[in-house]
Amino acid sequence: MESTFRMTPNETLEDSQHYQLIERAIQYIETNVNRQPELDEIASAIGLSEYHFQRLFTSWTGISPKRFMQFLTKEHAKELLNQSENLLDTTHQVGLSSLGRLHDLFVTTEAVTPGEYKSGGAGLTIHYGIHPTPFGKCLIATTERGICNLSFVNASEGQMIDNLVAGWKQAKMVEDYKSTASLVTRIFSDLETDSPLKIHLRGTNFQIKVWEALLSIPTGSLTTYEHIARQIGKPKALRAVGTAVGHNPIAYLIPCHRVIRKNGDFGNYLYGSARKKVILAHEYVTANGSLEAVSI
Repeated sequence: MESTFRMTPNETLEDSQHYQLIERAIQYIETNVNRQPELDEIASAIGLSEYHFQRLFTSWTGISPKRFMQFLTKEHAKELLNQSENLLDTTHQVGLSSLGRLHDLFVTTEAVTPGEYKSGGAGLTIHYGIHPTPFGKCLIATTERGICNLSFVNASEGQMIDNLVAGWKQAKMVEDYKSTASLVTRIFSDLETDSPLKIHLRGTNFQIKVWEALLSIPTGSLTTYEHIARQIGKPKALRAVGTAVGHNPIAYLIPCHRVIRKNGDFGNYLYGSARKKVILAHEYVTANGSLEAVSI
């Protein structure tokens, strides 16, 4: 089954509103996954009829609520993890960093220099905007060198902007909905592209190594903190790797959501576990076609 959302500028708001319902449903499912709640129970919990819930969920995610419940189980996560680790090894052996990435999208990284890091963004102009996406509202910010922030709104919009300003204290901030809207449409659409998106990273050398390693995880695949630590040559630095993953400044594009625990637990996510799981499910369906053939 092919995933059904292909975001256009006119559809972004509707998709974002639908995500609020999907998120509530997923939160209910993951809370009660061990007893496999029936469809009518989940629909009632979010205030929809069984018919409308089934239609919305399947249309939006590309899979049925029942198959999504299977996706949430640890055993299925471990199965996907085993498949993904082999794929990642192959990717590294052939020297590719973007095998199987969504929409044939690839990202080039430009990190700030140590001097620029200390300057707090002095001399930079940052254009930012808040936009609807299929996974809820996001705040995106960009410099002339690339995207420097992408975060899903999980607090008040004002607080999110304050957090952005705090990270780039000396930069000039310009609200620019028009230019940032085109970036959001490109990032979250299903359209293929041959040109790269540029990202402007600000972090320690260690953090940037971790974030660059995250970019090598193909769409529809998973990896572990242990694998990332080995990949950057720091196999014992698991806690530091976890911290760096958690401080990823460019969500979704730098796919920290694809890192889970080796026991199959999906783990935490800055923007909520429900959002992490629905992104992963959508990516899996986009990359692999369907969950219908998966046996748990």
